[in-house]
Amino acid sequence: MPLDRSKSTAARRRRAAGPGPVPARPASLADAAVALGGKEVLRGVDLEVRAGEVLSLVGPNGAGKSTLLAALSGDLPTAAGEALLWDRPVGEWSALEAARRRAVLPQAHRVSFPFTVRDVVGMGRAPWAGTGRSGEDEDRIAGALALTESDGFADRPFTSLSGGEQARVMLARVVAQDAGLVLFDEPTAALDLRHQEMVGRLCRGLAAEGRAVVIVLHDLDLAAAYSDRCALLAEGRIEACGPPAEVLAAERLGRVYRQPVTVEADAATGLPRVTPVRTVRDSGPRSGLLDISHG
Repeated sequence: MPLDRSKSTAARRRRAAGPGPVPARPASLADAAVALGGKEVLRGVDLEVRAGEVLSLVGPNGAGKSTLLAALSGDLPTAAGEALLWDRPVGEWSALEAARRRAVLPQAHRVSFPFTVRDVVGMGRAPWAGTGRSGEDEDRIAGALALTESDGFADRPFTSLSGGEQARVMLARVVAQDAGLVLFDEPTAALDLRHQEMVGRLCRGLAAEGRAVVIVLHDLDLAAAYSDRCALLAEGRIEACGPPAEVLAAERLGRVYRQPVTVEADAATGLPRVTPVRTVRDSGPRSGLLDISHG
């Protein structure tokens, strides 16, 4: 069969052209379902990701937050419905084309070899190798190290760092990638209080540049403080999506998390503050596994 040179030439031109401006809706799901191990873990999901916004995905363990993020990125295929990236089915993009449009920070990250921190962050620049934007590499790497407060150990081996320090380095790698759509899966899990707030400010900064940010969080106060919209997931569906003050209602959260909470406006900011309703410390069920009595 003769080679269709027109198609191959068009593909090369498309790859060389780069992603262009971030569209108003860089990613979306329409009636999407995802199955894992023969079980449907996400179903009937409609969601728009918008440029210039921070969208947080919240909900209990197993609600489908990470699965939804993977469907948006194209790392997991949809069993039904549609997933779009830059207004095209996400599966139609090559790995390189997708990497120039979206950057993903997964929950788990492993670097087995003793690369320096600077080298690991530089890996985020790989999609731009051989393009005009490769000339930005050093500035992008330095900027990402500074934004994540990782520049103080830039020349140390990645494997010598603490878990929280490693998490900040992987965050810097994603920032250095310079994608229009940024997807973070629980980036604050290993971080202390200061650096959790740093992540929130970083997300706001990325959105202010016109990027779209989607972040999976368990800290509802952090989600309320830094998100334009929250999507609350429960049992593989979106229970509610909208401004945090509307979504994070006490009755709804208590039902979804199966944990009573109070929601009050912060005195300084007016933003929702979520507090679990706690019982007396020693009134919980006893396991019977420990015997601390002394006869």
